[in-house]
Order: sequence, then C-alpha cells, then structure tokens
Amino acid sequence: MARLEDLKPGAQVEGVIRQQIATVVDATWHGSDCVELVYKRSEGSVENRLLYRSDEGALVIVSGGRAFEFSGDGARYRLVAEAQRIHLAHLFDPFLAVHASIIEPLPHQITAVYEEMIPRQPLRFLLADDPGAGKTIMSGLLIKELMARGEVERCLVVAPGSLALRSQRLDSKDSYHVDSSGDCTG
Repeated sequence: MARLEDLKPGAQVEGVIRQQIATVVDATWHGSDCVELVYKRSEGSVENRLLYRSDEGALVIVSGGRAFEFSGDGARYRLVAEAQRIHLAHLFDPFLAVHASIIEPLPHQITAVYEEMIPRQPLRFLLADDPGAGKTIMSGLLIKELMARGEVERCLVVAPGSLALRSQRLDSKDSYHVDSSGDCTG
C-alpha cells in the first residue's frame, strides 16, 4: 500500500490503471486529501486522474522515481554553495590573504610569507627583523592565510610588554590578549 505523498515524478505505480504500470509525470495537490495525477501509460499516452485518500489501498509503488528533486530553497542552496566556495578559495587563489585584506603588502613581505613560510613544515616561525620591516604585516598575512586554508584553529601572538597595547586587538574568536605586565590571557 502506498500513500498519495509517495506519488512523485518518475515513480512507477500499480493500481492507477487496471493491469498496467503507470509512470507518474506530475502530481498536483488539491487540499490535503486529493491529488491530480498526470501519468503515462506503458504505450506512451499521457492521461490524468484524481486520486483520493480512499484510493491509497489499491496503489503499489513499483519504483520510487527520482532520487532527487529541484524543489529545495534556492536561497539556502546559494548560501551553502557560497560557503563551500569560500572554504575552497585558497585552492584557486594562491594569495588569498593578500586579496582579502585591506593592506597592500610589499614584495618582500609576500615573498617571505608565500615562498618561505607557508611551504615549510612544521609551521613554527620566529619573526625577527629590523624595526619597520613589516613583521606585523607578515605575521598577519600568514595567520590569515592559514585560517583560510583551515590549517590553524588557534594562534598565540607573543609581543614585548611595550607593544602589548598595540597587540590586543585580534580578529579571532580564540584570541589571546597580552596585558601591560606581559601576562597572556585567553
């Protein structure tokens, strides 16, 4: 015994026509107890019939029809597709962090991050250079790129006490803050 809800396009059903199997073309609901069924006979002619809840006892589904339908919410599909596109963006844009930032790094900073730091494993580095060489930009690019690739969940930034106030603002839900005494809090 089949239910009226089981009548989906492509399903093959016994009991709609005597001693034949009908292939469902379309099922349009009229209220909650009546379906207008458009079906195809075995010889290819197309007909329609109203089926009621009382007809469910005679219906038998031979094959269930399509495994999928295009009746989902388009806005949700687009949201999921966009999330997947963002998740895989690093595969198509090798400089994702550069293009997704509002800074314009210098060539030596891009070279250091993308040619020296990211290809090396394990990813443990000490950035030490002259003042004004762009250590903050390089570390920011590295962290942002690794977050986009899903290779880092948490990151600890240790800065001298004199720079602690400048290092407090991080754009991560798992950020660590360094107070003026040099102590790190999570």
